Amino acid sequence: MQRFDVIISGGGLVGLTLGIALSRHGVQTAVIDPADADAAIAPGFDGRISAIASATWNMLSAIGVGERLAGKGCPIERIWVSDGLKPGALDFVTPDGDGAMGTMFENRDIRIALRDAAAHADGLTLFQPERATSVDRDADGVRITLGDGQQIAAALLVGAEGRNSPTRDAAGMRVARWSYPHVGMVTAIEHDVPHANTAYEIFYPGGPFALLPMQPGNRSAIVWTVPAKQAPAMLKLSERAWLAEAQKRMGGFLGDIRIISPRSSYPLGFHHAATIAGTRLALVGDAAHGIHPIAGQGLNLGLRDVAALTQVLVEGMRLGLDPGDAQLLARYQKWRSLDSLSVAVATDVLVRLFDLQGRVPSAIRRFGLGAVQRMTPLKNRFMAEARGESGALPKLLMGEAV
Repeated sequence: MQRFDVIISGGGLVGLTLGIALSRHGVQTAVIDPADADAAIAPGFDGRISAIASATWNMLSAIGVGERLAGKGCPIERIWVSDGLKPGALDFVTPDGDGAMGTMFENRDIRIALRDAAAHADGLTLFQPERATSVDRDADGVRITLGDGQQIAAALLVGAEGRNSPTRDAAGMRVARWSYPHVGMVTAIEHDVPHANTAYEIFYPGGPFALLPMQPGNRSAIVWTVPAKQAPAMLKLSERAWLAEAQKRMGGFLGDIRIISPRSSYPLGFHHAATIAGTRLALVGDAAHGIHPIAGQGLNLGLRDVAALTQVLVEGMRLGLDPGDAQLLARYQKWRSLDSLSVAVATDVLVRLFDLQGRVPSAIRRFGLGAVQRMTPLKNRFMAEARGESGALPKLLMGEAV
């Protein structure tokens, strides 16, 4: 039986990042993932892109992933938020010398960087493609039998399998969840007018329309939220008709547009686990919480879990505790609960607020956006949230090793 300090079930963006972060600090770690590694980085596997907040980028740089992403992302130096195309927008602009609020990356590029970093990480063992056929978890530790018959053991199991985490469900952890009556349509476009490193979030009663900057400067990703009942018809539109509908929501401010990647769609929902730690068990990422993509914080929220859990485990092990110690897991639970819940609630409130139709709700929203625009301290607070730099930050989010 092979023995590790930590076993991570799930090797997606969050799970593999955790494996790399722990191994960089001398924690013997195993990652089990059923996905084929080559298929997961194929061009057509996942057309989505992710906003990596500046604090999250600090962590990726500290664990050796950032250098593998150099030159592949597009900095976000401005965020424009508006209620439709009406006056009264909220305009976040990065002050000179402060650096970008975040960087947009294609998920495929992040996966490639993580795979390369994992291949050079001492103390990290990947079982992929592989899955657990049995999991025995008790007060003494965790023992797992893999599909090929191998047996592995550890002091701690981390569930990182995503929204439908079998580890979370097997542990009987209660989850609050609901589905939004929306579908997110995703594609990329080329446009005549450069985006100037600006992310646009334009709210309509049917759902937000987001334009996210990509490299080079005349390419942007679209994340277009539409009512679920309209989604099948929207996806069946011809390319010309779809572009015409998109232009209506953009107002033509980026000039003529052309589709440059396949259109795809994803159902949208919310879930939040009542607890993210149990007997020799911790949850990270979408296994613990899943939110609406309205603010682009979903992946960052999961990577903040990674930073906190890494610090808790590494500091505890230096004191002679094993990584599954109940004291350490209680500290992780306490550290992450408030942040993850507050972000989840805030995004849910935004979704519902901007989904209200009529002149009065629109006027109230525009008044609120204008008020934040004029109140510098409040505006700076929102910018800090967008950067991921609020609250008690783990060392990795400050770019420091634990």
